[in-house]
Amino acid sequence: MGLAAVILAGSMLSGCGKSASTEASASAGDGAVVSLEELQKGAKTEGEIVSVGMPDSWANWKDTWNDITAKYGLKHTDTDMSSAEEIAKFDSEKDKPTADLGDVGMAFGPVAVDKGVTQPYKTSHWDEIPDWAKDKDGHWVVGYQGTISILTNTKKVANPPKSFDDLLKGNYKISVGDVTKAAQAQSAVLAAAIAFGGDETNIEPGIDFFEKLAKAGRLAKTDLTLANLEKGEVEVAFLWDFNALGYRAQLGPDSYEVTIPTEGSVVSGYATIINKYAPHPNAAKLTREYILSDQGQINLAKGFARPIRDSVKLPEDVAAKLLPTEAYKTAKPIKDFKAWEATSKQIPELWQERVLVHMN
Repeated sequence: MGLAAVILAGSMLSGCGKSASTEASASAGDGAVVSLEELQKGAKTEGEIVSVGMPDSWANWKDTWNDITAKYGLKHTDTDMSSAEEIAKFDSEKDKPTADLGDVGMAFGPVAVDKGVTQPYKTSHWDEIPDWAKDKDGHWVVGYQGTISILTNTKKVANPPKSFDDLLKGNYKISVGDVTKAAQAQSAVLAAAIAFGGDETNIEPGIDFFEKLAKAGRLAKTDLTLANLEKGEVEVAFLWDFNALGYRAQLGPDSYEVTIPTEGSVVSGYATIINKYAPHPNAAKLTREYILSDQGQINLAKGFARPIRDSVKLPEDVAAKLLPTEAYKTAKPIKDFKAWEATSKQIPELWQERVLVHMN
């Protein structure tokens, strides 16, 4: 974005049904194990946690930061920035580091490791995290998932599409965003590729799908902003499910429908990276621990982000914000990040040559 539960400051993991432990898994590259009591003491001494790319408004980070402050007395500050900017900041400030923890698109986790700016920490829920969603040594771990979905304005489209096949047969305009630049838009192309038998190494089926829509005059150039949605200028759009569900909540559940395409889609996630040079390393590790705790996962779900830990029981009102688990049965994760990095660099040119030439 999956348990040997570990008690963190008493009530932090209240509701976990598994036996408690006093130790977290390998918190250091040499395999050393640290007790959570030591981690909490170290964090208390440090007194603060400085994050990047984790603003209050994104994925309901606000509740987690409020919890971190209330439970551990840690002062928190954040500077919002892109995944690439976070990695560059860790690297450029190695001699005078200011940031402890970042939240990056999953594909940037390996990039950060290759850059040598991360330190490993495996949380007490490590065994519950799917292999595709974590670095084997603990340098990055996904906290919440995103899957490309179809958002439909039901006031404009009487029969909301459920599949890519439905989309091809429709008579409405479809918005996908700027495929030459935006990761969300490029992921929509990958989702289409997966639906028609491709993957990160074979994007052709996805390009072909959008080429057909463009030739039929059914691709819109409308920006996927809340303002344009409010004005009714978007009929059908491809968005990460957490963005689509968030828009639906703001604009009215009765006016929008969110669907995961039945043939398949791509599931990705956002991962925490701990700065190798973090000025507050214990606070950073404790924060990662909390993000993957039951309450941390529930906080993310309140922000429409699907938890990475399937075992977490969401309160009924929170679960109602999300799509049912069975909706994701055909969604597949990216397995070869290097292949996807290479493919995503090819997409802008393919889009220009095959799709944009047919759009007015």
